[in-house]
Amino acid sequence: MGAGEMRLTEETAVPVAALPLEALRQHLRLGSGFALADRQDRLLEGYLRAAIAAIEGRIAKALIRRRFLLEMEGWRDAEAQALPLAPVSALVSIELVTALGAAQVLSPALYRLIQDQHRPRIAGTGAAMPCPPQGGLVRVAFEAGFGPDWAAVPADLQQAVMLLAAAYYEFRHEGAGQAGAQGAGLPAAVEGLIGRWRLIRVLGGGRR
Repeated sequence: MGAGEMRLTEETAVPVAALPLEALRQHLRLGSGFALADRQDRLLEGYLRAAIAAIEGRIAKALIRRRFLLEMEGWRDAEAQALPLAPVSALVSIELVTALGAAQVLSPALYRLIQDQHRPRIAGTGAAMPCPPQGGLVRVAFEAGFGPDWAAVPADLQQAVMLLAAAYYEFRHEGAGQAGAQGAGLPAAVEGLIGRWRLIRVLGGGRR
């Protein structure tokens, strides 16, 4: 990573069981006896995953709970480091990694999670958070998402995913990019549904 860079990695994927395949089938008014049902389900799964990823990227929220790994060269604010996704349910671990790759796991007694619907943060419990050695980095493993299944996702975001996945399905022969306004963004109805969730997006920065 270059100076000041941060990298966010999704460590666990949304399980198939948590995806609203049946709801999407009903939304598309598909019957239960259409041909190549297994292949159709795989297509619908792909459109749902694409729609979830697009909306999560736009609002900086994880819809269904899973684990992420944030890597950065150092704390932007050692007293209260903002996380790039919300809502965060748990801090799994924090490691300081040397330039040679040796990792030191920080004691959970040294930090705490400040819950916030839009801007969760990591704060030290006493003094400032310990910094990584020269040339090293910080690794933060955390869990983010509204809940473990689709029922936990807010209703407006559920509807946004349905509309976007349906648009991807409708334009499946032309490419998913055509689902927006001539491929130039999300459909207006989807933008309207996610608008209240698109507050200040903080890409892992410190306090402001």
